[in-house]
Amino acid sequence: MHGGLFSQVNQTISVLKAKYLKAWISYEGLQRIESYPIPETALREAILNAVVHKDYASGIPIQISVYPDKLMIWNSGQLPSDWTLERLLGKHSSQPFNPDVANAFFRAGMIEAWGRGIERIMQECVKAGVPEPELRYERTGLWTVFYFLSEQFLGETTGKTTGRTTGKTTQKKIIALLKIQPSITQRLLAAELGVSANGIKYHIDKMKSEGLIRHVGASIGGHWEVLQ
Repeated sequence: MHGGLFSQVNQTISVLKAKYLKAWISYEGLQRIESYPIPETALREAILNAVVHKDYASGIPIQISVYPDKLMIWNSGQLPSDWTLERLLGKHSSQPFNPDVANAFFRAGMIEAWGRGIERIMQECVKAGVPEPELRYERTGLWTVFYFLSEQFLGETTGKTTGRTTGKTTQKKIIALLKIQPSITQRLLAAELGVSANGIKYHIDKMKSEGLIRHVGASIGGHWEVLQ
């Protein structure tokens, strides 16, 4: 994609939907509904994040790869020196790699609030009832990986109400496992439920903020308490 950054984002979304992402068609009465494997809001937010945080001095373009079961976005760049992937996934302040670029998108209304991009991506996937993306940070840049549901399952989970139910169902399963095994790790929760590590962290953080659960003791050797 070439041209201004604003148009690049819009062109990328249009081309992905038109050529690379297969929509699942369903009907509500006479109304035809197209459901894509990635919610458009989440996809747009991921592309905006890549554009805003890219290291433009590297001269390397943002790279998007589409496979039958996933879509991968990579951008060159680094997190702030004292940041970890865990901090990026949690509540954090906004420290964009390119403050001027971020400010331009914010003033154009394309970024709603600084520091909420990852959180919004996770929320939109939960609402749509699709897997939350996996984030991978390496020395040269950041990967955002969206995994697709099968067409049949995507058709069954179409709609915001079902998406909200899916998110709540995942949280109920997490709480059930915490009651049975209070010392269980997030890695084991992800393996037990077939949810990405990022997805488990999103739900755990959300339930902690809502006062549903809390962790007692050190990160290694501590245990979980279900409060409600």
